[in-house]
Amino acid sequence: MSTSSPRVRIVEERLLSDNWYTLKTTSFDLQRRDGSWQRQHRETYDRGNGAVLLLFNARTQRVVLTRQFRFPAFVNGCEDGMLIEACAGLLDGDDPETCIRREAAEETGYHIRTPRKLFEAYMSPGSVTEKLHFFAAEYEAQDRLSEGGGHAHEGEDIEVLELPLQDALAMVQQGAIQDGKTIMLLQHAALVGLQALSLG
Repeated sequence: MSTSSPRVRIVEERLLSDNWYTLKTTSFDLQRRDGSWQRQHRETYDRGNGAVLLLFNARTQRVVLTRQFRFPAFVNGCEDGMLIEACAGLLDGDDPETCIRREAAEETGYHIRTPRKLFEAYMSPGSVTEKLHFFAAEYEAQDRLSEGGGHAHEGEDIEVLELPLQDALAMVQQGAIQDGKTIMLLQHAALVGLQALSLG
């Protein structure tokens, strides 16, 4: 992870926790636009980078999403903690395309034929270092090789959902889909159209 910049001088870095991922507090000097230097202090949570995939079928105008329990959402007001999401996971040392193929197989049971990279985005840059690589890939019924569902030993209990894109977009409007990365992919699909995604 790069921390080299003529506008940033790291003064002190302390590890607060590495129980699950890495939480650090850092003191640094930042050069402001007027040329002056200001001492700042920030905490950063490093969980690694990830990839996310919208599985879609342009012919049927349907998408594949997942539903699973998310404890942070539960403690922040999501009544049952269940979030509807696009298939996603951490890179864990793999390149983004390898990651998303692995996660699609584990979570949804689908074999991904030709994933297409769409864009990259920092999801919570005020405190979390994670950058996500966004993909889309077309599927057919015969591409599903297993039931998916994730790994029970990792605490995963994932339900696979297949629904019309328009229904998914309506669920965003209704508040039934509240996951940021999923909303971004669905809005992108609505903007360019599934047929355009299919053509690449």
